[in-house]
Amino acid sequence: MGKDIHYSIEPPGNFQDLVDLYEELGWNTLHLSKDELQQMCSGSWYSVYAYDNQQVVGMGRVISDGVITGVLCGICALPGYQSMGIGKEIVKRLTQHCVEHRVIPQLMCSDSLIPYYESLGFKKFTAGMMIRIDR
Repeated sequence: MGKDIHYSIEPPGNFQDLVDLYEELGWNTLHLSKDELQQMCSGSWYSVYAYDNQQVVGMGRVISDGVITGVLCGICALPGYQSMGIGKEIVKRLTQHCVEHRVIPQLMCSDSLIPYYESLGFKKFTAGMMIRIDR
């Protein structure tokens, strides 16, 4: 792989790439299938994919009603592609789409990522909460 990264809103032709991405990052603790990841992406308001040739090496998406708030989520890159600016470019594109549609971009992240997202213009404003369910 020559690391010639291109970005697209077109989803991958093979969602196994996303399964592999989630697996390599340790994110697939829910054991999501290709079909579930495809449903996740198609149900998102906006998604950006980073490709090296035809392989998905990063992605991010926005969940929104398209009116008030857009929640950025799933922003990631394969370990071998991290620290190359891929996440930063994905965040920029997701945020730009929100701003163009007058939707307020928000996100939730672990405490360790707060400085990273602050460097991209985000400000801490609240605590996130959830209810864990068995799947």
